[in-house]
Amino acid sequence: MTASETAMTLAFSAAQAAADKKAFAINLRDVTSKIALTDVFVIVSASNERQVHAVVDAVEERLIKEHDTRPLRREGKGGDQWVLLDYNEIVVHVFHQEARDFYGLDGLWKDCPEIEFVDQAEVERERRAEVSGAEDEDER
Repeated sequence: MTASETAMTLAFSAAQAAADKKAFAINLRDVTSKIALTDVFVIVSASNERQVHAVVDAVEERLIKEHDTRPLRREGKGGDQWVLLDYNEIVVHVFHQEARDFYGLDGLWKDCPEIEFVDQAEVERERRAEVSGAEDEDER
């Protein structure tokens, strides 16, 4: 079994919201073969506690705005070190980098297929840079 289309759509939206807030090490895992309760884990890192909150807020706002969905459950582990957002089809884990290293969640789910995520904002920045560079070449 693989992740549902709804889960994939929500996971990509959550991951993009996190990327837009400069989250890094974004890892999406299809966990359908191991867990019956959810389809995709979205695991992201933030540099500090303030960024953890910003990423969590961005994910919640994006999923409400674009998909009219709110988390069924929101939990924080270790204060501002790890926040879990449970949307049923997906579970979003936002970690402070040190907590992510400590808990090793990525290693626990390494047997589950990784889902490729491409930061669309980064793709657009690169495209604009190429266009700008080509325009500069034309002016010479």
